[in-house]
Amino acid sequence: MGRKFFGTDGIRGRTNTPPLTAEIALRVGQAAGAHFLRGDHRHRVVIGKDTRLSGYMMESAMVAGFTSVGMDVVLLGPMPTPAVAMLTQSMRADLGVMISASHNKFEDNGIKLFGPDGYKLSDEDEAAIEKLLFEAPTLVPPDKIGRAKRIDDARGRYVHFAKSTFPDRLRLDGLKVVLDCANGAAYQVAPEALWELGAEVIAIGTRPDGTNINDGVGSTAPDVLRETVVASGAHLGLALDGDADRLIVADEKGQIVDGDQLMALITLSQRDAGTLRGGGLVATVMSNLGLERKLDSEGLALHRSAVGDRYVLEMMRDKGCNVGGEQSGHIILTDHATTGDGLVAGLQILAALVDTGRPASDLLRQFEPLPQLLKNVRFKDGQPLEDASVKTAIASAEAELDGSGRLLIRKSGTEPLIRVMAEGEDRAQIERLVDTICDAVARAAA
Repeated sequence: MGRKFFGTDGIRGRTNTPPLTAEIALRVGQAAGAHFLRGDHRHRVVIGKDTRLSGYMMESAMVAGFTSVGMDVVLLGPMPTPAVAMLTQSMRADLGVMISASHNKFEDNGIKLFGPDGYKLSDEDEAAIEKLLFEAPTLVPPDKIGRAKRIDDARGRYVHFAKSTFPDRLRLDGLKVVLDCANGAAYQVAPEALWELGAEVIAIGTRPDGTNINDGVGSTAPDVLRETVVASGAHLGLALDGDADRLIVADEKGQIVDGDQLMALITLSQRDAGTLRGGGLVATVMSNLGLERKLDSEGLALHRSAVGDRYVLEMMRDKGCNVGGEQSGHIILTDHATTGDGLVAGLQILAALVDTGRPASDLLRQFEPLPQLLKNVRFKDGQPLEDASVKTAIASAEAELDGSGRLLIRKSGTEPLIRVMAEGEDRAQIERLVDTICDAVARAAA
């Protein structure tokens, strides 16, 4: 049976439309709860969410599902995805849930699941849960129904954890930082952590109203960040996304710095400190060829995984690496966390800034990227990549590049999009090839 619900990052879609209805959320709670009912101890699941209006509905439905199969529920309220992963492990929970659609607009929502070790579930676990969704749940007798409670100190626990990843010998005194929280899950914890470390924090995107998450702010809309950094004379700007598991940076000149440059800096900093493991880092097939060349010049390796932070993490564990991530800003530092953590990654960047005394525009330009262009084509139904004209356009582009660049076309695992990316030495050529393929995909999808 094919995967109907789970994509590359849990379950995601438009709220109140399958698979993101309250009914299905309840069934996911029942199925995931049943799958993780192991042993005779009192079972526990922790649930966090971002700031979407639909989070209340999804949370209530999942509480009903989990408690109906005998699991106790601990509610964290609005918390970053990495905080849920961390608290799942530290609270000895059997399962963790994050209700979020990450960088998507408020109309969407999603369900991410974590195992008791704080790692996202394997394909096998997701397949087993999906199979249970099509079976009648085993409901417990009335005296075995689970209990639900909210905890008040989850925010403080995560702030303490995040600060613990920043070197004890350093402080952020005298550093002015613009922090964009995307009106999302980190709107309280991220400014608090930086302030406690001594930074002067100019916070934006910290007034969620249920519908403004990722709306003109955050890592996917960094214009306000750039403008605020320049206007305020800040040393640096950090932008998180809606669930705070990714990071994009603006230097003091307002120039945007992507995940590839950030990973290069963190990798080389850890190499110099003697804490790098695995002889390099893991990034996806989307990362710029300039990153690979930079690491090679430093005697380090770039291991490329499939797109998706879960696949990055799988390869990190396989290769023994402790640094990995995506160009989009998901950065995984397994010395500290089991998933991408935008705040923790930001603290490592700030530590390097303080330690070196170099301006961000200098420090964060680790390599010269090759021209690279990514465009998305939305489709409704069908398989546009199987269309003969699309295949012909792709083959023609590959022949023209002839080893002088890269071409990557794939279907998104979280949205109905075809992503078309090309990279090479000649920007005009790259733009032309991407446009040609996108036009062919659009015609096939019409």
